[in-house]
Amino acid sequence: MSNSYYPQPRPPILPYRPVPNSYPRLPKRPRRRLPIILLFTGLTLAMITICGALVLGSTLFSFLGSFNRLTTLPLVNTPVPTLTPLKVYQVVGKPTINAQFINSVLEYYNSPASRKGQALYDDGVKVGINPAYALAFFLEESNFGTKGVATVTHALGNIRAVSGEAQYKGYRAYKTWEAGFADWYKLISEKYVGQWHLTTVEKIIPIYAPSSDANDEGQYIRTIKIAIERWRNGYVDV
Repeated sequence: MSNSYYPQPRPPILPYRPVPNSYPRLPKRPRRRLPIILLFTGLTLAMITICGALVLGSTLFSFLGSFNRLTTLPLVNTPVPTLTPLKVYQVVGKPTINAQFINSVLEYYNSPASRKGQALYDDGVKVGINPAYALAFFLEESNFGTKGVATVTHALGNIRAVSGEAQYKGYRAYKTWEAGFADWYKLISEKYVGQWHLTTVEKIIPIYAPSSDANDEGQYIRTIKIAIERWRNGYVDV
């Protein structure tokens, strides 16, 4: 009897392939920008604070400097000019400023002759010369003793020396500022006014400071006139 049984063939074995995850992925967390924003804000505020401190410090420093100047210099009012300008600038006459005002001017310009205002005033009154003109000459000649040979000679005006006189580089030299003031007043009152009868700035300057001696006569006269007007109206600076 023949065998009629034929077994069925086995199906082939397939390789394992994992099934993709069918679950949905979780969303990514957004990047945290808050720390960066806070850091940037902090740096900005720090810069603003530093800049503000620098500006405040500079302002305070300037204020303290100005305050110190106000406390060290004499307090002088600065009124609005009201006086009519002079028609004639004559050195002979009554004082138009006082000793205290002279000291204020000298101190304002850091003159080495500071606090000598009383001597400058008294010497002028004695010989009938307005001390304001002496002060104006002092300004033009040496910026109140701060420039030129006057820093050594103690001279109000740079007066040429002659043989036998104490001198420095050809100019009269004095031991004190007071001696220099007195000699200038003597020169103006005795020679220019007494002998030559020259009393106005326009007539004195061409002889006192001639252009032949490298002087600008016009500028010299203008400086004196401006100074006289400023001081007549109460201003310290020229």
